[in-house]
Amino acid sequence: MTKTTDVRQIVLDMKIARIIDLYSSQHGVSLAEAADSYYKSVTARLIEDGVADLHCRSDQYLADELWLELHETLAKT
Repeated sequence: MTKTTDVRQIVLDMKIARIIDLYSSQHGVSLAEAADSYYKSVTARLIEDGVADLHCRSDQYLADELWLELHETLAKT
């Protein structure tokens, strides 16, 4: 890994932590449950793969997208 890659990963990890924290506080779930939901989501894969520059969106927007994705998934079951 290069220094640039390391820095990019650190910034992305910090963003993911903020998304998980927002999701947890807004929806009354533990950080562990929020992290589990995040890491199992399509949204997480899209953010981490850099699809559509989602990582450039606000933390709030991404926490809301995560909730919408999970809510839609539950509605289908």
